[in-house]
Amino acid sequence: MSRLRCQDRMKDVLRKYFGELTTPVAWCTSAGPAEILRALGFHVYFPENHAAMLGASRQAQKYIPRANNVGYSSEICSYLTSDIGAWLCKETPLTAAYGMPSVPKPDLIVFNTNQCREVADWFNYFGREFSCPVVGIYPPRHVEEVRKAYVEDVVAQFRGLIETAEKLVDRQLDPQQLSETVRLSREGTHLWKLMLETAINRPAPLTFFDGTILMAPVVVLRGTVECVEFYQSACDELKSLAESGVGAVPDERVRLYWEGMPIWGRLRSLSDLFAECHAAVVASTYCNSWIFDDFDSAHPLESLAYAYTQIFINRGENFKLNYLKQMITDYRVDGIVFHDSKTCFNNSNNRFGLPQRLQEETGIGMLILDGDLNDLRFFPEERARTKVETFIEQLSAKVI
Repeated sequence: MSRLRCQDRMKDVLRKYFGELTTPVAWCTSAGPAEILRALGFHVYFPENHAAMLGASRQAQKYIPRANNVGYSSEICSYLTSDIGAWLCKETPLTAAYGMPSVPKPDLIVFNTNQCREVADWFNYFGREFSCPVVGIYPPRHVEEVRKAYVEDVVAQFRGLIETAEKLVDRQLDPQQLSETVRLSREGTHLWKLMLETAINRPAPLTFFDGTILMAPVVVLRGTVECVEFYQSACDELKSLAESGVGAVPDERVRLYWEGMPIWGRLRSLSDLFAECHAAVVASTYCNSWIFDDFDSAHPLESLAYAYTQIFINRGENFKLNYLKQMITDYRVDGIVFHDSKTCFNNSNNRFGLPQRLQEETGIGMLILDGDLNDLRFFPEERARTKVETFIEQLSAKVI
């Protein structure tokens, strides 16, 4: 993975964020209405970020069996099982990284099933553990078109969330504060988009693997000045590298797209593998999931409802096909890697013929890579290396 100055700055940004997770605290899904919670004065914590830390630090394998022992299947989301398992073991990587003895105690827990149904089971578990109010947002799922009625439904659910949250903090939501939070959120996510788009350049100054690390602020600090400032600086750095012709991968020959979740425990080794093969993974659906250009401070609730319902994971197969075709064109991609994440059914888009349809319509080369977001038992590393090397060799012959 690239060594960027913004990676060092991010450490300080995150240290400050975790150090300020004091009451009132709301837990929220990563593509949930954090803007509403921040506007009400909550400090917002994201269990998915914690689960990704467990995966990246390769501690998940210790905790997943603990959750299995209390009835959570080894075949369901390994974010869920690793996070619950860590809680049952009373351990967290936040201790070593930020000196936190435990995950922060929630005053409110909020989830949005735009990502998957498992978040409801996951977050309700902690609602029982902490005897804490839990509010779920349930938008229509797998939609081809986001209709007005869908948006109105989600807005009504947001209003129910606001009513519950106002009672907890004993204050009413300030419309101006909500508008300002949404404005900052849009600005921060737009800068994140511009940063990712520097990889349109050849050679690309960053890869998917860099993006998975640099995305932390757009997840946990969306809607804050700190998020905007961080991505403005990161964007400037990446643009400068692109203008200077500096590539993240030496002698970039092949450009790839990553579809699906990261394999958190193997980010470094996979990054090195692709770089050794002179292949740059220049774009991904995953990193783009936190681009919210539809946020509108003049219509905060409506735009939040629309934006959080229209995310890629919540769309129909035809929308996904057309989206991927556009990304292939925009980033001048030679091949696409579909990660078949064994415990993340909702974020594995290779199981219902989408890769084949995409190949038929574009001629793009494709590889399906077995793995998982956190459970490395599902990732056959040596076989994966062979498949990747063979795939890139075949693409290289076509590119030349």
